[in-house]
Amino acid sequence: MKVELPTPVSTEKMEIDVRDIEGILQGAPMNLPPVPEATITLKDGRVLYIRPIKDSDIDPMLGYLEKVMKVEKDFYDIVGVRVYGEILALRRKRLKDPFTMVGLVNGEWLGFANGRVWDKDVAVSLHTLTFSRRARLGWPMYYAKTYYAMELLGVKEWWSTFESYNGWRMAGLSMAQPTKPWPEFQHELGGAKIFYLTQDMWQGRVKNYIKEVIGQDMNFNVTDEVRKANENFRVPETLDL
Repeated sequence: MKVELPTPVSTEKMEIDVRDIEGILQGAPMNLPPVPEATITLKDGRVLYIRPIKDSDIDPMLGYLEKVMKVEKDFYDIVGVRVYGEILALRRKRLKDPFTMVGLVNGEWLGFANGRVWDKDVAVSLHTLTFSRRARLGWPMYYAKTYYAMELLGVKEWWSTFESYNGWRMAGLSMAQPTKPWPEFQHELGGAKIFYLTQDMWQGRVKNYIKEVIGQDMNFNVTDEVRKANENFRVPETLDL
């Protein structure tokens, strides 16, 4: 928008270094603890390895998600589109204080979970996505990011929303998450209802959730053998959704 100047100036045109603009557009990051590695043995006996996302993962993940976003079933299309944007936003630095995890079985990408820090008191769950049916991967993936928020970040509240019925059953119902009054409180994902956990709820009952569902706790003592088995990241060859 151009507005006439109220006084004469010596320079009417200025060059701006876009690095200065980036410093304005990109929020200053918080000092977040690293996302830990973890393993858990699934019901079918396979070992799920959860680790933070790497930049080298991004291109193959985006390519696979281009297929996922075309699946018009169980809300995979809308979730696929949104996850694509969230992963790309990591590279473009357009997501405030994110934490992103991938779940691998022998190097194959079968699980995804992410969220971000709203402020020192609240962390927001974004998406949990799995690519192997009947393996119950969603439970440990969602739990891993909740654990990170509640235990390592130490936030007072964890806010989620659920786009699919399966997602709500897995975490909203199973964790007995109540909702904030709507529409006074809205989740950033489309203004949906906010489901939430407090520290009291987490410490009192939900912290044992994964052991109740899977039958064991997360193991944060990852062996070199597991790392070796998962060192070559690859996306699934087919869609098993």
